[in-house]
Amino acid sequence: MIQSMTGYGKTVATYKDKKINVEIKSLNSKALDLSTRIAPLYREKEMEIRQLIARSLTRGKVDFAIWVEKDSLVDATPINAALVENYYHQLKAISDKVGIPEPTDWLTTLTRMPDVLSKTEIEQLCDEEWEVVRQAVCQAIDALTEFRRQEGAALERKFHEKVDNIERLLHEIEPYEKSRVAKIRESIVKGLEMIPGVDYDKNRLEQELIYYIEKLDISEEKQRLANHLRYFRETMAEDQPNGKKLGFIAQEMGREINTTGSKSNQAEMQNIVVKMKDELEQIKEQVLNAL
Repeated sequence: MIQSMTGYGKTVATYKDKKINVEIKSLNSKALDLSTRIAPLYREKEMEIRQLIARSLTRGKVDFAIWVEKDSLVDATPINAALVENYYHQLKAISDKVGIPEPTDWLTTLTRMPDVLSKTEIEQLCDEEWEVVRQAVCQAIDALTEFRRQEGAALERKFHEKVDNIERLLHEIEPYEKSRVAKIRESIVKGLEMIPGVDYDKNRLEQELIYYIEKLDISEEKQRLANHLRYFRETMAEDQPNGKKLGFIAQEMGREINTTGSKSNQAEMQNIVVKMKDELEQIKEQVLNAL
């Protein structure tokens, strides 16, 4: 089953007064290209987070982020009241001694003094909180994986449609392929008869005609293309990442279609080949996004 490399997942978890947001999104890439933005408290767990992501996502340009929102009332920065009082008495004493006018707005002046508004506690990550965060990370990864599966199912339907179209067009070539032998013979004979005084050996003509037809024969190309179409379908059904393999098969399909076009000396056949190329080009564009 195909998975897309495009995906998105988000989880929100709560721990005490914290709202922990985990977001992960991915786009197509040849390998796993992971970038992270992690809240400072959880940076010590970055390697473990990267391992969790790498175990589930083998390819893609992945952006991962964790950020924390807190209750503004609970998280309000405390005022150091003792320090404010100390500053007040010192400033008032200096004002009285030196004769400097006292501030008209004591509150603004005092709250601007050093260390009045500051947090002294250092936040530590406990095992209980990390377990909440770890589960949120895993849930976000699972949500992205499910998104990839849904996108992959849409890709698979598209691929089946395009492969079926190429197979149908391949069968449409057959009537023209059978009729062109007679047309080639008729064209050559007519050309010889238009040359006055030319007497040609009919046996030699048949030999040359057979050689000419063999050079234009597309039986092998048709057979190889049919095999590639079948193999493409089988690969889509495999229960593993197969985007690269599908890309290689599409390249081989292109070679057979191009060779068929170079051997098609009839306008009707060439028109069909152009349609086949168009269908294949759409496969090549979309297969870049397959995991």
